[in-house]
Amino acid sequence: MRLLLSMFRRRFSLRSTFLGILVMAVLSIVFVMSVGSHDSANYDEYLGTVKDHANNVIEYVGDKISYFGNGNTLEPGYVWKNPHYDEETISQLLTKLDTPLYPEDQVNKTRTKQIYLDNLNLYRDTMSKEIDEPQVEDLVRSSESNFNAGNAVPATILSLVRNEDLKELVQSIKQIEEKFNAKFNYPYTFLNDEEFSEEFKEVIIHLLPSEREVRFGKISEEDWNIPESVDKEKYKQGVELLDSEDVSYAKMESYHNMCRFYSRSFYRHPLLKDIKYTWRLEPGVKFYCDIDYDIFKFMADHNKIYGYVLNLYDSPQSIKSLWKDTREFLQKNSDYINEQGSFDWIKENMQKSINFNITEGYSSCHFWTNFEIANLDFLRSEPYEAYMDFLESKGGFYYERWGDAPVRSLALGLFADKSQIHWFRDIGYTHFPYTNCPNSAKCDNRCTPGSFTPWDNLEIENCQATWMKYSMTDDELNLYYKKNSD
Repeated sequence: MRLLLSMFRRRFSLRSTFLGILVMAVLSIVFVMSVGSHDSANYDEYLGTVKDHANNVIEYVGDKISYFGNGNTLEPGYVWKNPHYDEETISQLLTKLDTPLYPEDQVNKTRTKQIYLDNLNLYRDTMSKEIDEPQVEDLVRSSESNFNAGNAVPATILSLVRNEDLKELVQSIKQIEEKFNAKFNYPYTFLNDEEFSEEFKEVIIHLLPSEREVRFGKISEEDWNIPESVDKEKYKQGVELLDSEDVSYAKMESYHNMCRFYSRSFYRHPLLKDIKYTWRLEPGVKFYCDIDYDIFKFMADHNKIYGYVLNLYDSPQSIKSLWKDTREFLQKNSDYINEQGSFDWIKENMQKSINFNITEGYSSCHFWTNFEIANLDFLRSEPYEAYMDFLESKGGFYYERWGDAPVRSLALGLFADKSQIHWFRDIGYTHFPYTNCPNSAKCDNRCTPGSFTPWDNLEIENCQATWMKYSMTDDELNLYYKKNSD
């Protein structure tokens, strides 16, 4: 039946697909009634079996109507399957990934400034409009009588922290509890490259309600420390160069370790083996708006594999060779490319054209991963794991300072359908110096709607307008606006 539905969906409209299946269910009943003997002792049992089958078909179709009617275009649970492209399609995809969004002869100071101002105005105009929760019918709320915490999806709030981060982490936990988790009771998972102190664990446990599950874990040395394959002298020279170019954290070995761990290892930690979704929580962040629906359930029900709030340019000096190496990987693994990827966002070359030039072809736009809600099935998928292994072989986490944000973002932009990436406009959030502050009645007035950064010179670092223009549909752009009651 699922195969049949898939065939129908490719060839006919959604409406005709469901109508056809309903007709099939009715015809099956008519057929049995026409051939069954009314005198047969098994007739009632036989007819009952067919009715049960028809009801199952109708229930399945009803679920599909609800799922696709809420704007989904992919099958539930879709992460990746091999598309087996022909040579012409592969050539077209690779050509697109070699082509700047704007023709190079159009890139000049006047045009760059105009694009930046257009993007700035688009972002500010969008953020100035009043929004509500996502306008879908299936949001799950703790206040509703049918809410059952036992039906929650396998998810956790995840923090990679040190013992000395405790004070700032407590403030973050208090806010995410107040705005979200006191209503939904999701567990917390804390990871550290060292053992957590007893003080750390006691403070966290006493901070949270007794029913809140808390897990503490240590990262293995293999996942955290510099691999043996890294040339230590080359690493040292690379660090000195980055430091001379004022790249932040260039000399902090632990920062390089963290970027590598969050890129390619965290989702394999034993404490996360039964977890499908993680919401990353950092010390010292702020939340401003009430979230009255189950975020993880929204992700699952709408087939989203990634949720973010901030979309920025990265330091191009830290990722000079990342796109060149990625392009090499794609040449050898072209079937991993998703035809519905976010290519224009990756290849944008106007607002900060210098970034595109330094990286030799990558805008450096990325989702700021200090806030991310990730479907770990995507990170555990064949394309992502193969990409991570390839990047590991290149050593760029140490020879340069490849961050988990650009690495994750390139993987998403290349291997994921862009419709599966979700901007949580309604979540007010600050990781200094950047903010996502919606114009919403659910916010507590501690941030200014539409504010992105307190400093004007950093406004240019915002990539969100490019994402809106090239990666979001009208339905996605309008998702948070209240619908007219009539």
